[in-house]
Amino acid sequence: MSDWLPDRSRLSIHVPFGLVCGIGLIGFLLVSLQHWRRGTVVLGLALLVAAGLRAMIPEERTGLLAIRSRVVDILLYSGFGVVIISIAMTIRGLFG
Repeated sequence: MSDWLPDRSRLSIHVPFGLVCGIGLIGFLLVSLQHWRRGTVVLGLALLVAAGLRAMIPEERTGLLAIRSRVVDILLYSGFGVVIISIAMTIRGLFG
């Protein structure tokens, strides 16, 4: 193969992070379109997906999802995801 073509194995390392970022972008898009509750829930779901991927994918293939140790990442991703979804579901809107 040519030197200028990307290596598939190196590129596939970033797919899980790209998936989480894509879900997060959809959440931000919903928030910007005034669907703040749905958008915030989608952002929380993006964190839960990150926790699930971090738990399932081997250490050498996690790419940018790996910040700390596996246990700490899973606890923080899932904890923040649950908190964000809980807050989004319990806050009442300005008009009801």
